[in-house]
Amino acid sequence: MARVVVDAMGGDAGLSAVIEGVARLTLEENDIQILLVGDVDEITDALGNQAHDPSKLQVAHSGPAVGMGDSPRAALEACPDASILVAMAALAQGDADALVSAGSTGATILAASQHLERLPGIRRAALAAVYPTEQRHGPKDDPFALILDVGATLTATAEDLVSFAIMGSAYANIISDNPNPHVALLSNGTEASKGTEAIKAAHQILLKHPSIQFTGNVEGLDIPRGTVDVVVCEGFLGNVVLKMLEGVGEVVTDLAKDAYARKFLWRLGLTMLSQGLRQLRVMTDWKQYGGAPLLGFDKVVIKAHGRSNPRAIRNAIKVAAKAVDRDLAGQIKRGLQDIL
Repeated sequence: MARVVVDAMGGDAGLSAVIEGVARLTLEENDIQILLVGDVDEITDALGNQAHDPSKLQVAHSGPAVGMGDSPRAALEACPDASILVAMAALAQGDADALVSAGSTGATILAASQHLERLPGIRRAALAAVYPTEQRHGPKDDPFALILDVGATLTATAEDLVSFAIMGSAYANIISDNPNPHVALLSNGTEASKGTEAIKAAHQILLKHPSIQFTGNVEGLDIPRGTVDVVVCEGFLGNVVLKMLEGVGEVVTDLAKDAYARKFLWRLGLTMLSQGLRQLRVMTDWKQYGGAPLLGFDKVVIKAHGRSNPRAIRNAIKVAAKAVDRDLAGQIKRGLQDIL
């Protein structure tokens, strides 16, 4: 049985989306126990409007969420009972095995750093994210690959990049059921001599790692193609890449809508391509994947998208429970032992 604490106050869609997603999940056949953290009165009112199984739910009171536009550090210092702090404290104290939040990414990372222990050998945590690719991955033909770090760090040493590779490989193994994920470093060329000093040094270390299927370097054009399952880079670069991928997807959608509205022949062409466009929408729908893991701590933390709807919240909790059931932290520890 996995116990997941949920920051009910975080997210752009508000409390209602979180509660609806949680309520639906409690009615499914699973062993997931959920601790909702937030304003008790508001949560109780919201649950009253949703069919749910109360035996799978507990509620803990907290203050408000950290705003998306707030300075995370200043907001947490000013509000010690903020929902993410109360939820993270519950996780650290053993009241839950995993945490899910759609709130401020910066506040989630900072709260985790304050309350959780890093795994032995991990100097810096990493935020991973999935992105759609042309190629499929693993035995389940997963249309997503993983990239990390995408925002927990600005720069990374060679040792950091190696630990990112180990954590990303473990996560892809567990969540995508991929027993042998291919891992690569993002660089400005595929040659081992290309990249920063940190990338070149990490390349040599990963070549010798016994449990990582390291394929070398990849370039930016390889990311949407999906030539590997896990792409490793420093957080500044990863965040830029992730935002670019999201922007391209939105531009393609907007162009299709504009074309449909302009001319009959364009509408006819788009209608003929409707099946392919439908498949593209399914493939690029991040809601089905749930959220992004914050890797490197002794507990499972899943950062759901800020715009998460009930479906995305439900799937984020499922991902968190799966990571707990399959001992994500333990698998990362075992991978780190080979380089310590």
